Amino acid sequence: MTIGSNAFWDDLAEDLKDPEFLRAYVVESVRIATIDAVVNALDDARLAAGLSKAALARTIGANPDAIRRLFTSGSVNPTLSTVAEIAAALGMRLTLEPLPTAERKQITEPLVNGEHGDTAALLGHLQAMRAPQPRRNAA
Repeated sequence: MTIGSNAFWDDLAEDLKDPEFLRAYVVESVRIATIDAVVNALDDARLAAGLSKAALARTIGANPDAIRRLFTSGSVNPTLSTVAEIAAALGMRLTLEPLPTAERKQITEPLVNGEHGDTAALLGHLQAMRAPQPRRNAA
C-alpha cells in the first residue's frame, strides 16, 4: 500500500508529532499485525493438518463457536493461553524473536522516544505491516 498525499495522510502525519498519539498508533498497528499473523499461521496449520474448526475446538476443549470466530472474525483478540493451546494441538509452539535492526528503528525507537524523524516512512512501514498478507491455503 502506498501512502498518498491527501488530507487524511497529512493530518495523520501531523498527529504523529504528538508523542502520546505516536505511541498509541504504533502499539495498535503492531498489535493488529501481530494478531493477524499469528491467527493466519494457526489457521494455515489447521488446514494443513486437515482439521475442521469444530475438531480443533474438541481437541482443546473449547467452544466450537469461539474457534470459528477466531478464524473468521475481522476483529479478534485471543488470549495468549488460547493461542498456546491451539498451537500445541497443531504441533506448534509460540516463540519471540528480536526485530531486525531496520524495523527496530521504525517501531521500537518511536515507542521509546515518542518521536520519529520521518513520519512518512513510519506510516509506510506501519501500513505495510497491517496490509493483509497472502495466505498459503485459501480453503
